[in-house]
Amino acid sequence: MFTTFVMPSLPRRLVVFFGLILLALSTSISFSHADERPLLRVFTYGSMTSDWGPGPALKARFEAECQCRVEYNSSEDGVSLLNRLRLEGQRTRADVILGLDTGLIPEAERLGLTQPHQLALESFRLQDNLAWDHPHFIPFDQGYFAFVYHRQRTPHPVTSLEALLNSDARIIYQDPRTSTPGLGLLIWIQQVYGDQAPEAWRRLAERTVTVTSGWSDAYSLFLAGEADYVLSYSTSPAYHWLEEQDFNYQAVLMEEGHPRQIEVAAISRWSQNPDLARDFLAFLLSPSTQAELPLGNWMLPVIDDVVLPDAFEALIQPEPLVITPEELDQQRSRWIRIWRTAVSR
Repeated sequence: MFTTFVMPSLPRRLVVFFGLILLALSTSISFSHADERPLLRVFTYGSMTSDWGPGPALKARFEAECQCRVEYNSSEDGVSLLNRLRLEGQRTRADVILGLDTGLIPEAERLGLTQPHQLALESFRLQDNLAWDHPHFIPFDQGYFAFVYHRQRTPHPVTSLEALLNSDARIIYQDPRTSTPGLGLLIWIQQVYGDQAPEAWRRLAERTVTVTSGWSDAYSLFLAGEADYVLSYSTSPAYHWLEEQDFNYQAVLMEEGHPRQIEVAAISRWSQNPDLARDFLAFLLSPSTQAELPLGNWMLPVIDDVVLPDAFEALIQPEPLVITPEELDQQRSRWIRIWRTAVSR
């Protein structure tokens, strides 16, 4: 014969009280367990961390390798990222700075934003034409600035920068004060036109639909049909070809040449996890990541022997316009003043 034991009933307030204690304990244990993994904060630009960008996949792969957590903090564009880091200074929580380019390195150095990466670069098979030996920054992808168009909207594209400025096309580009493509156009105009740059900017202003703060806004407006040409990259059409099977998107091969961009990464001077940040830089240069970036960031690799889809062979092959980071650093403020004065008239 079994005897049923009946638990004395507790006052409702005690039941609620003990329930809250158990909830607090379980939450504390859960957070404690999550916090056991080290946290790496990567400061980068918005298109890197978007759903269609490479950031989510890179985060998942690196977290699996390092048994850590990766947290992205994004700015609109590379120049915006540098401006943010300048304002934050030693208060920044960044461990990795991802998405500046070579033109911004001198200013980052002057601000003291980074620390030596201590990587043996010779072990990463960097392409010889990079001639890379910087002690703080590593390259992680590269490409050329270009104007992209849609063949149905623009059946007779221009073939030179001069022809573009003389056309009746609608153009969208990015602000050189906040955007690395915009800064690339600043270089482009100055390299091609020199002392005649103010007049070139005035002609471009007559064709300009709008100037956006970053690449994403400009490209979205172009996709919506708001312009005939948008300042982007020579590799941008590959996204449409491979992801959408839409071959109407093309980049113009300008006879004057194209500015080259090399995007870079570094360890923040104030990183709380510099060893983990160093591992992330090495991860960016690994063959698997270098093969993934072209199909996520839609840029070109920086190491040898990366096999790319055939579509990349069909992209335009620009002639590079060469400018040193030091020259850009010396001239950038003056060139921006020239641009502002010319387009405001």
